[in-house]
Formats: sequence, structure tokens, C-alpha cells
Amino acid sequence: MKFFQSIMLAALLFGCAIQANAAEDYIINAADIVKAADWKQMETITVTFDEFSYEPENIELRAGQPYKMVLKNRGQKKHYFTAPEFYRAIATRKVQSNKDGEIKAPYFTALELMVGGQLDLYFVPVTVGEYHVFCTIDDHREEGMEGKLVIR
Repeated sequence: MKFFQSIMLAALLFGCAIQANAAEDYIINAADIVKAADWKQMETITVTFDEFSYEPENIELRAGQPYKMVLKNRGQKKHYFTAPEFYRAIATRKVQSNKDGEIKAPYFTALELMVGGQLDLYFVPVTVGEYHVFCTIDDHREEGMEGKLVIR
């Protein structure tokens, strides 16, 4: 019985360690970064989705600069803006739908836009690097729906 309890305790601790390590991949002081940002100096970037592309395909951002990224789906199908590594490299303020409201969350892995939809992502880039963005629906990525987000 003690052996079984030891195994269960080890499994529980191991599980907690994995969750803690996963959380460490994200910007842990994102709220402080967002609060300290000068949102009056915010830059706006518009990304348009079509069948099977993002325009612009590649985007350069400056670490520490607040941004509003306007995502617009002009395609005939719904699309994703999937960029898990990028979302871990930014301090997110919110995602806003100009029609429906806003979502305040510390991080995302993907944003889905319906046909004709628009979402505004407010964020501050933190971790310098190159990050891939792509659509995970069916064969959209294979058809060319991918791009690169660069934080300098």
C-alpha cells in the first residue's frame, strides 16, 4: 500500500512540475508590462486573411512597443491565426471584437475568425525572436496560409 501511495504522490508531483514548467513559458509579469506601456504610442498593424494567405505575410515588431493588431477575415471560409510560440513571447492586454465585446486573458494559442470577422489583439512584444503563424484548418497551411512574426 505504501508503495502505491508513493507512486501516486510522485505522479502528482511530476504532474504539478509539468504544469509549472508550461506556465513558465509565458511572460509571467505580463500584467505589469501591459500596465506600464504607453498606449498613447500604440502602433496599429492590420492583417487581412484571404483564401489561403495572410497579408502581410511577414510582420516585424519592436520589443517594448505597444501594438494593436487588427485581424480581418475577408475570405470565404473561417480561418485561424495560430502562433503559440508568439503568444508566449508577448504580454497580452486583450482581444476585442468591435461588435461583441472583449476578452482579457494572459495568453492564447490561436485566434479563430469567422467569415467577415474582425478581432483586435492588443499586446506588447517581449521576447526577441522569429515566430511562425499559420492556419490549422484542413489544408490551409499547406496551401500557403502561413507567415512569420519577428520581434526585434
